[in-house]
Amino acid sequence: MSAAIEQRNQDATLWCGNLDDRVDEELLWELMLQAGPVVSLHMPKDKVTTTHQGFAFVEFRSEEDAEYAKLIMNMVKLFGKPIKCNNASQDRKTMDIGANLFIGGLSEEVDEKLLYDTFSAFGSLADTPKVMRDQDTGASKGFGFVAFDSFESSDLAIECMNQQFLCNRAIQVQYAFKRDSQGERHGGQAERMLAANRMAAGPKHFTPHTRFAAHAQGQAPAPAPPPPPQ
Repeated sequence: MSAAIEQRNQDATLWCGNLDDRVDEELLWELMLQAGPVVSLHMPKDKVTTTHQGFAFVEFRSEEDAEYAKLIMNMVKLFGKPIKCNNASQDRKTMDIGANLFIGGLSEEVDEKLLYDTFSAFGSLADTPKVMRDQDTGASKGFGFVAFDSFESSDLAIECMNQQFLCNRAIQVQYAFKRDSQGERHGGQAERMLAANRMAAGPKHFTPHTRFAAHAQGQAPAPAPPPPPQ
């Protein structure tokens, strides 16, 4: 590991992935400058072919600059591919707790950016949403996946979005099947207990605003405001 990488402020550094082969350091630097002052940029390359490996690390002047850049640059398309931006210091494996949703009935107009914009309203996402596509044509297969970093967020997304219309089509939102399982879905009690233990030991997560959904969740509605003075 080079000295420059060792001295990099990881908390002010973003991991940027899903980069097209045509993206180089200069282009990515110029793009990220639109979000904030860039201190350094490292794009790992294959030693034999000298082509980059589809991701880069971008260090900003401060943690606030990096957080702002992540918010506005994540899912921005370069050469038709949405780039993925996340905190470089974040352990992506610990984020995958099993709060993974299957989104069905998608219109051809729905892409990863629209899924991100729609579902990130319910909480922090553990990974970039994925629309499954035909390998030859690139056309959507009509379904995709969204992973949250808490079951509170995924439960709320199911409650609010299942059978709602997205691009004029009702979508199905439910927990995805586990890989290599006999029809078992995510969201079970064992996963929830493990997730609760992780969250108790880790930092606080983003809590979505649910005030206006309180009545729908069986809670008493907020009291009516007092009448205006006569």
